[in-house]
Amino acid sequence: MINGTKRADIQMGLKVSIVLKEDQRSGKLTEGTVKDILTKSATHPHGIKVRLESGLVGRVKAGTRQ
Repeated sequence: MINGTKRADIQMGLKVSIVLKEDQRSGKLTEGTVKDILTKSATHPHGIKVRLESGLVGRVKAGTRQ
């Protein structure tokens, strides 16, 4: 299990749980597979921003290694 704050931990094809912008207050998580990594910096305290294969964009809160 990864926590999603380090860019090096995130790879395309990784199964992750993200929080969408509109769900930040509730903390509702959305699951999917990483298509693109959008954050350029090595770390981000709120999670690395990614685009899922479904097209949804959010910050990674958890991921599982395959």
